[in-house]
Amino acid sequence: MPSLTWIILIIVILLIGIYIAIYNGLQKAKVYTDESWSQIDVQLKRRNDLIPNLVETTKGYAKHEKETLENVVELRNQLTNIPQDDRAQTLKVSNQISDALKSIFALQENYPDLKANQNFLKLQEELTNTENKIAYSRQLYNSSAALYDQKLLTFPSNIIASIHGFKKVDYLQASEAEKEAPKVKF
Repeated sequence: MPSLTWIILIIVILLIGIYIAIYNGLQKAKVYTDESWSQIDVQLKRRNDLIPNLVETTKGYAKHEKETLENVVELRNQLTNIPQDDRAQTLKVSNQISDALKSIFALQENYPDLKANQNFLKLQEELTNTENKIAYSRQLYNSSAALYDQKLLTFPSNIIASIHGFKKVDYLQASEAEKEAPKVKF
């Protein structure tokens, strides 16, 4: 029959093992959340790299649309100057860029030559694919944030999270403009 000392030692070792496993689970969820945010950041950079080419291609066809093109460039420059940890501002400007790009894509309806330009069409496709990747990355971020936040709220990981100062992360929300129903004309 094992002595009481051995039983206590086994229980202590087991509790330490559980504590370590929960702590590591919290750390993994935090790292996954940060990594999924970086995926958004990568796609935003990719889009920012494509914008000058799109503006240059469009500029020759739509000279009197200068204001639209300047707006896209200005927003792009704002986005590159936002501190990396200011996620809310990054997403706000990113949403404005998405809206401005829609305006540029709408230009092709007024300019048949632009509509036929292979460079423009290729850039439009690249930017559309990038916008889709940004949307997917946002979904991934919200999923990983949900998993992480769930760990912060459930027992016993909430105790360990509190001890080590883990903080809840916010979900990415759709802008008010994105929530509006599209206006349809017949």
